[in-house]
Amino acid sequence: MGVQRSTIIFAWLLLFPAVLYVTVIVAYPLLDTFILSFTDASLKKTTNWVGWVNYGKIFNSTFAEVIIRTFIWTFFSVSIKMIIGVFGATMLNSAVPGRALFRVLTMPPWIVPMAIGIFMWGWMYNGQFGMISGMLQRFGLASGPVAFLAEGSTAFWATIITDVWIGVPMVTLYMLAAMQAIPQDLYEAAWTDGAGRFYRFRRITLPLIVPSMITMSMLSLISTFNSFDIIWILTRGGPSGETTTMIIDTYKTAIGSNKYGEGAARAVLICIFLSIFCVCYFRITSRLSSGDKR
Repeated sequence: MGVQRSTIIFAWLLLFPAVLYVTVIVAYPLLDTFILSFTDASLKKTTNWVGWVNYGKIFNSTFAEVIIRTFIWTFFSVSIKMIIGVFGATMLNSAVPGRALFRVLTMPPWIVPMAIGIFMWGWMYNGQFGMISGMLQRFGLASGPVAFLAEGSTAFWATIITDVWIGVPMVTLYMLAAMQAIPQDLYEAAWTDGAGRFYRFRRITLPLIVPSMITMSMLSLISTFNSFDIIWILTRGGPSGETTTMIIDTYKTAIGSNKYGEGAARAVLICIFLSIFCVCYFRITSRLSSGDKR
């Protein structure tokens, strides 16, 4: 009995640093933000309890458009990253022409610091001296300078392209690891039976990497949904709010306008959405692990 008790105490001592970290860094700020969302906290000295007023302001304003825009931005960004990532991993995992070149092209987003990479894309999008605008004019695809970040529609897609450029390497390497974990005996048996490359990918590779694709999609979704650096450095949510996502709007409200209570309510809503994503992820993975295909 004494040995068992000492083992339990030792286990709790090992867990204590992690518990302390989660409590101080995660749990307390989250609880404090939740409480703050029910107040009118700002730069003024007195803070009053206002109940659900801040949440009412969210749903009575243009924040609904921001939510829809965030989901659209996240959907296209994650989808493109997954498509390019799986394609790139397939190239790196196969003896096909261009594999070495693609391996080299996946490295710059990891080598270059994120802020510098985003500034680089900002220069490329510039209408006066940007490379993209210059090439479009050179090949006759544009009659004049194209300021990608000055128009809402082009700025929206410009931020997506930048996010894809930054996120593709992680997706590619993760999916490559998943592909390399597949037993080679399956490919050899299929090749012996005369199965072609596309058939082997569709019948062997794709079904076996589905769990990894789901995991990577969820990780990328959470990261993209919370992405702040890319949009803020490129457009600061403009022009005319066309690239303002939930995280950008929360920052502008809480820090830019000093409305900490309203900003906290927006942050709580973001946390709720991310929690829903995580619950869906755990349900899907549990069904896959148990073999339930419904």
